[in-house]
Amino acid sequence: MIRINLLGAPKPKSGKKGSSVSMPSMDVGNIGSPLLKVAVVLVMFGLINAGYWYRLDHEKKAIDAQMRLAEQKNRELADIKTRYLERQRQADAYKRRVDVIDNLRSNQTGPVNLLAMIGETVNGTEAVWLNSLQDQGPSVAIDGMALSTDAVANLISNLKKTGYFRNIEIKESIQDEQVKDMQAFQFTLTCEKAKS
Repeated sequence: MIRINLLGAPKPKSGKKGSSVSMPSMDVGNIGSPLLKVAVVLVMFGLINAGYWYRLDHEKKAIDAQMRLAEQKNRELADIKTRYLERQRQADAYKRRVDVIDNLRSNQTGPVNLLAMIGETVNGTEAVWLNSLQDQGPSVAIDGMALSTDAVANLISNLKKTGYFRNIEIKESIQDEQVKDMQAFQFTLTCEKAKS
């Protein structure tokens, strides 16, 4: 006959005396069941996803804070740039005014320099006198008297040496009939000013 132990306790061996008490056991089922495995995977995926979302949310907040700081700095720099550009415009306007004043001063002394240079040149040339000098902008007209044609040629040569004139042309040179005691020549020169 076959005996089945329903309590799950091992059968005592025949050679020993004594009784053994068996503990009840409980069957929890199969741990490797597919439903349990899927549930564990879903829970782990949810935890990982929540951690990743938390990290991304933290980075988003940090980027938002940096963006607010950058926008504030940008507004401050825009104000500084506006003030700088305004001061630059004021400096440019001031420089233009100073340049105009300097230009007017240099033009104011231009005739004085012209007269001084021509006066020194005529004084350095013998037997030449000037009757008139007309500043015509880019050119100068000189009328004068000389004792000889050589004196007129020396005057032209001396005027060229100054470097102030580019082209010096003699318009006319005629002997003055009114002077009876000596030979005298009336001359007219046109001198083109050199670009400075």
